[in-house]
Amino acid sequence: MNDIQASHWETKNSAVNGNGVITAVTSTVEDVFDDTYREKEGPKPARRIVWRNVILMSLLHLGSLYGLTLLFSASAATLAWAFLCYWISALGVTAGAHRLWSHRSYKAAFPLRVFLAVANSMAFQNDIYEWARDHRAHHKYSETDADPHNASRGFFFSHIGWLLVRKHPDVIEKGSKLELSDLKADKVVMFQRRYYKLSVILMCFTIPTIIPWYFWGESLWISYFVPGLLRYTLVLNATWLVNSAAHMWGNRPYDKNISPRENRFVTFSAIGEGFHNYHHTFPYDYSASEFGWKVNLTTCFIDFMCFLGLANDPKKVPKELVQARVQRTGDGSHRSG
Repeated sequence: MNDIQASHWETKNSAVNGNGVITAVTSTVEDVFDDTYREKEGPKPARRIVWRNVILMSLLHLGSLYGLTLLFSASAATLAWAFLCYWISALGVTAGAHRLWSHRSYKAAFPLRVFLAVANSMAFQNDIYEWARDHRAHHKYSETDADPHNASRGFFFSHIGWLLVRKHPDVIEKGSKLELSDLKADKVVMFQRRYYKLSVILMCFTIPTIIPWYFWGESLWISYFVPGLLRYTLVLNATWLVNSAAHMWGNRPYDKNISPRENRFVTFSAIGEGFHNYHHTFPYDYSASEFGWKVNLTTCFIDFMCFLGLANDPKKVPKELVQARVQRTGDGSHRSG
């Protein structure tokens, strides 16, 4: 059994559930790298710039830079509210679109799924269905033409450039063939998709702006530019750094044969998503890390939801399996804690 075959076996067949019992994982989630895919020979398709996105992203970042100049004018309550909105937004991506809906690494009760869907709308990074579809394609065809944010095309492309151009034809073709029946069967996911634009207007911009103005008299101007635009842009870039920086800088203690890295800055900014070499090696682990709560607020949140009975069946990789993988394919930088 070669390293790629062994990796597939580990991903599909072994995990520890919430009760500490080793169980079979025969998930239909298509997050296992497909080594049979081959990029088409010949010249690459010409890049087609989406000028609307270029203009909107430019205006967003300019507005956020202006928001930075307003930080010292904002009240302490407004800054605390902006931080809370950042955390909620990030959870909508990390605990929601990523670990729950893309990888099904744990199960969530209806109230928790509703909260995560609302939080995901506050993050405004495409609806859950589209986010999860693209992320499964990212894992299945990582760093190939079928990867939506292919890091082999450089930092700028994998960070934001992929949103400024038309998708490569292979991204569209392979993405349309993914198994997404679980997402289509989730009423929360499909409800959010149906009313996504309205939910974004309400959750990403209106509520972050109105709350400080109504409850403690902050100016609408500061409320819009700080908890609104600046917070939104920071969450966007924290997420994008997982696609860019965490594929380029850091160590590879679990698999030196793949590009994703362990990146401490990304771990901090994306509330636990920077253990990226581990995550691509064991994508079904609910913690996306072997270290539990260590610099991982998303794992803390999921564990708290399990304690409350709102989540269950968090999947975890057995330590013996992690150590075996470290010894076989790691770059020698692994530390136990």
